[in-house]
Amino acid sequence: MEAQAWWAKGVDVRRPSSARVYDVHLGGSHNFQVDRDLAERAAEMMPTLPAVLRANRSFLRRAVQHLAELGVRQFLDLGSGIPTVGNVHEIAQRVDPRCRVVYVDNDLVAVAHSQAILRGNDGAVAIRADFRDVDEVLGDVRVQSTLDFDQPVAVLFFAVLHFVPDSDDPAGIVARYADRLCPGSYVAISHAGSDGVEEARVRASALYSERIGGFFLRTNAEVAAMFGDLELVEPGLVDLLDWHPDPGEKWVDAPLTTGPGGVARKP
Repeated sequence: MEAQAWWAKGVDVRRPSSARVYDVHLGGSHNFQVDRDLAERAAEMMPTLPAVLRANRSFLRRAVQHLAELGVRQFLDLGSGIPTVGNVHEIAQRVDPRCRVVYVDNDLVAVAHSQAILRGNDGAVAIRADFRDVDEVLGDVRVQSTLDFDQPVAVLFFAVLHFVPDSDDPAGIVARYADRLCPGSYVAISHAGSDGVEEARVRASALYSERIGGFFLRTNAEVAAMFGDLELVEPGLVDLLDWHPDPGEKWVDAPLTTGPGGVARKP
């Protein structure tokens, strides 16, 4: 009966999804019992997990605002997840209403909800696709009609590449998107890190891998390599809380490390 309340027909409510579990941790309502059960188990294993995910959301807000203030007017948000407070189009269009945004996700609920909230917004669209299929994403007519790749575009990989196994070459995926960008474009990445993390995070990651189908902690050096030849902007690849923090921002019960994040420019 639960699935009948959703627009997205065909959702498998017996299997959790990364987008919907993330929604649970952020206090959202677009999830199912199977997602809530997994989120609860993970948080029991790693009590700081909700704070880590909030830190990622804060990094998204600061990075998008920073790029929009630098003059970027186009954003491609890959693995965008379920909309919540402070979506990319809201942040960017607050700086300049002319900003254009494409959201990409393969979760039916995430895409359906995104499309619902974007009705009437001519500068933003949401499509269903696997961001690992670069040609499918960039070849989509809605992407091509919304974004002009002859002008700077910011490609956003927020908390998605840690779901990509080494066998799918996450650095190669980033490089293929970067290759299609013009000079002056940007790539932003946040990732679950393995440097200096507590055992609880390793156990929670193993739980995600078992239930969702793969979750891969990586070292800062491995994440830095994903930027390839792109030029990291200041302050480089740092903990998410240390990337252009808001003045006076305080985090209650913040974990010692939230994971690496950075923004790089195509020269």
